[in-house]
Amino acid sequence: MLSNEQVLQIFKDSGALLEGHFKLTSGLHSGQYLEKFQVLQWPKYTELLCKEIAERFKNDSIQVVVGPVTGGIILAYEVAKKLGVRGIFTEREEGKMALRRGFKIGPGERVLIVEDIITTGGSVFEVLEALKPSGGNIIGVGLLADRSGGKIDFGVKKEALLTLKVENYQPEKCPLCAKGVPLTKRGSKK
Repeated sequence: MLSNEQVLQIFKDSGALLEGHFKLTSGLHSGQYLEKFQVLQWPKYTELLCKEIAERFKNDSIQVVVGPVTGGIILAYEVAKKLGVRGIFTEREEGKMALRRGFKIGPGERVLIVEDIITTGGSVFEVLEALKPSGGNIIGVGLLADRSGGKIDFGVKKEALLTLKVENYQPEKCPLCAKGVPLTKRGSKK
């Protein structure tokens, strides 16, 4: 099993752990940022990390793996490959996460949600909401990294390969803004 320290080293080795002043997808500000695509550009790291997620859910009889667009597509595919099941993804439709492209989850089908990095868990909560009408049985959530220090509860089994407690700030209370440190916006969610 990969340790928290080993996963952190993968992020460091790939240049994914950034220091500065960042506006996160959640709108919060932070002095650290995990750039997942610096890790995911390397098949050796992606395969190793997804194998670890799959290993942590191998006894849960998963039938389908779902990830939110964009990074979640890569993770869903690779984790599903390791588990020998389908890998699908959600994407935005009229501003809300939805299953599209003919993807379906049957009633009672055992689902694993995978996501790259969480701070507030917003994307995972959106996927959970999008999957409710399917009647699927959400078994767990597998994460590359949890920036909340493990505080986020999705109501199901959660496995984060990397758990960090990263300070996040409301924009109006951000000490980096007060010091005049230039703000960088990363990510793609609008």
